[in-house]
Amino acid sequence: MGGSLPKTSVAEILAHKIAALEPRRLPAPVRRKCEDLLIDVVGLCLTARNEDYVRAALAGWDEEGPCSAIGHARGMSAAGAAFVNGTAAHGEDFDDTFEGGPVHAGAVIVPAVLAACERYHPDGPSALLGIAVGVEVICRLSLVAPKAVHKAGFHPTAVFGAMAAAAAVGAALKLGPRQLVDALGIVGSMAGGFIGPRTVFEGVHGLFHGFARTTAGDYDALTGDFGARWVTPTLAFKPYPCGTMTHPYIDCARRLAASGLKVEEIKELVCEVGEGTVHRLWEPLAAKQRPANGYAGKFSTPYCIAAAFVRGNVGLDAFTDDAVKEARVIALAAKVRYQIDPHNPYPDNFTGHIRALLADGRVVEERQPHMRGGAHEPLTRADIEEKFVLNARHGGWDAARTQSALALMRTLFDGKIDLSSLRG
Repeated sequence: MGGSLPKTSVAEILAHKIAALEPRRLPAPVRRKCEDLLIDVVGLCLTARNEDYVRAALAGWDEEGPCSAIGHARGMSAAGAAFVNGTAAHGEDFDDTFEGGPVHAGAVIVPAVLAACERYHPDGPSALLGIAVGVEVICRLSLVAPKAVHKAGFHPTAVFGAMAAAAAVGAALKLGPRQLVDALGIVGSMAGGFIGPRTVFEGVHGLFHGFARTTAGDYDALTGDFGARWVTPTLAFKPYPCGTMTHPYIDCARRLAASGLKVEEIKELVCEVGEGTVHRLWEPLAAKQRPANGYAGKFSTPYCIAAAFVRGNVGLDAFTDDAVKEARVIALAAKVRYQIDPHNPYPDNFTGHIRALLADGRVVEERQPHMRGGAHEPLTRADIEEKFVLNARHGGWDAARTQSALALMRTLFDGKIDLSSLRG
């Protein structure tokens, strides 16, 4: 960037496009994806409601208020409800993913919008618009400087999520363009105030310089056709409660096991991987082959492969501290290693590959060309609702209450936002 400031900043272009949107003009696939996202996030809040980290999040907020921490009786402030629900929605790593980022939209956007709507009372269509805008913003921000935020040592969901949540709540509350620019500027600067810098994205002290170590980027990926073309419908929902990039490898392992291979026949499992996944899911390899606890298992491809092969599936019960110590699983995980494939399409597409070298000299391979649940093979509404039911059951809700909650989620965007029945 030179010394001169642009006549019209990225935030100003974005704000005007957001302010021009109307709920009734959202494309049907966008509305449907937002409905699916609402169902998924509420289910995730329920499945984690009794976990220690959620109870700690609840205990950390003193303020009472009109907003709902899903699955808990206490009314909270808007900030408190958004924090608790966001913590719960992401805590089991079972939430949605945008494959191009990768970022997790739902755990950030849905809790923020629901809390703001309970506090300030816009209607369901406004909530729908807010969620659609927030998802679109976080996904598009992740495309401006691909991989750069991760390489700089930050989590893109946190960095871009704050900006997207501001845009989402601003859209739901019908803020004007100038107010949206200020909201984005204040959030991006991590500062209090009534106005914010309009060059918060591209400026020399802006978001990308701070978190991606660059002011250069494809800002047109954010604003160019915003509102005319939507990436939101490509959002992926997880069939397994663990790191997204492990999913195609889990599918490969399940198919290998279903083919009749036995653990005892396997000499080695070699996986082709994208270089960008190695530092989170493969290294240090010895530690990934023997995860220290259940949570570490969620981000270990060797463990996830072994668990899928031995047990036939990978559910919430695969990530307890006891489960990751199962002898047969750990023995197989020790035989899993990786090699970097320079042509792997990550992060634009998540693929899987396992080459099984057997004791008798045979070689058997499985490949998964994409993530199930994503744009290439999306989950159906029935799949999303089945996941909701299983998550609610895991969180301790009975069938009647689960079905009542599901009925509410199906129509929440049509009337006023009332989440009181989801408390307790």
